[in-house]
Amino acid sequence: MSGSTAIEAQPQRISQQLCTYLAELRYEDLPQRVVHEGRRGVLDWLGCALAGSTHPTIDLLIGVQQEIGSLAQATVIGRKLKLGLLDTALANGQIGHVLDYDDTHIAETTVMHTSSPLLAAMFALSEREKTNGRDFLLAYAAGFEVGIRSGLACPHHQSGGWHMTATLGTLAVGAAAGKLMRLDAAQLEHAIAISATQAAGLRNTKGSMCKSFHAGKAAMNGLLAALLARRGFDSPQDIAQHKQSFCHVYSDVAVPQALVADLGQRWELARNGHKPYACGVVLHAAIDAVLALRAQTKIDPARVSEIGIIGHPHVLSVTGVADPAHGLQSKFSINHSAAVALIDGAAQIPQYTDQRALDPAVIALRKKVTVKIDESLHKDQARAFLIMDGTRYESVIEHASGSMDHPMSDNALEAKFMANAEPVVGKVTSQRIAELVWTIEELDDVSAICALYA
Repeated sequence: MSGSTAIEAQPQRISQQLCTYLAELRYEDLPQRVVHEGRRGVLDWLGCALAGSTHPTIDLLIGVQQEIGSLAQATVIGRKLKLGLLDTALANGQIGHVLDYDDTHIAETTVMHTSSPLLAAMFALSEREKTNGRDFLLAYAAGFEVGIRSGLACPHHQSGGWHMTATLGTLAVGAAAGKLMRLDAAQLEHAIAISATQAAGLRNTKGSMCKSFHAGKAAMNGLLAALLARRGFDSPQDIAQHKQSFCHVYSDVAVPQALVADLGQRWELARNGHKPYACGVVLHAAIDAVLALRAQTKIDPARVSEIGIIGHPHVLSVTGVADPAHGLQSKFSINHSAAVALIDGAAQIPQYTDQRALDPAVIALRKKVTVKIDESLHKDQARAFLIMDGTRYESVIEHASGSMDHPMSDNALEAKFMANAEPVVGKVTSQRIAELVWTIEELDDVSAICALYA
């Protein structure tokens, strides 16, 4: 225009586009499938957390927290105890993940236990700030989007040695907690960026107490980020495009557009998976395959000369512990999982204890397990064979139990919850928790669930 200067609008940052969308997102925008998967995720995680609350690892963490002092602000799951807001998020995050029985989202470049950091932080926050069930499910879905999409935007993140539940979980919590606190788009962008600068956790911690500690730290750090952002604490907001932003630093290849691709059309919570077995998720197809072998004939472990597993490369890179020394290590052992599945016909919590890891019969059978890799297989596929008395038996699994393509039914998920929860809080309380979760969108105050899981 002659005689005037045109002012061109600056294009939005990709992270700004994401946070604008999240700030405007309402419960009514969630498809019913996403709402239902939210209920399923909450129920499953609460059961895993209640079962994990008695693990000796948790005594060590809480002992230190009490030693240094902590205000009684929020409820520790499965314990008659309250700690400070951030301490509770830390404790409950580790509690939810310590058994490695919690949900697992598997996408193109991500494998993540998203609910442990998310729900640990969200339940703690809901005790301090009254939260209804609809807002809770909305924040859960929003956090899921940020966590998984951040991983898709960093396709080489895991191969670089990062534990995604720790790193991406921190960003997911920053978004979910910010959504619960009704932060605006700019504040949400700061919350996620403050989360990003705290994101940490090494992948080589599998089989140790640090792996589940990561979920707690992600809950704690993401919640802290959202609290700071609400106060006006700032950070460089771009997590995706700048050459020193999260996506470029945490992966040698960055795909920033993945943060916003198909927003509102593809929902990551709807692609979540739940574990029927209490161990690393890449073992599940192999366990299914061994159980299928067991169903073909009457097994005498002493007469078995070989158990062969053919699986995805992650079977060895993630769960290749051949001779686990204790229960936590056994959760990442293909040899152990194949052995207990064949002997016990199960792979639940009792199969991954210190006692079972050191059982002579299990150790003897573990030595007969051979593993080969087939790069053409997906993460949820496996083949297996067994040789007993010179006869060969074979099985093929196209999709592991609990995966997106072979999900646990609602009834199976509730049965898993009851088996996990009942020994800790009793049958009546467990049933009441399940009732509240299946109708969580009707709750005026989610802290009613917190009062029960103590």
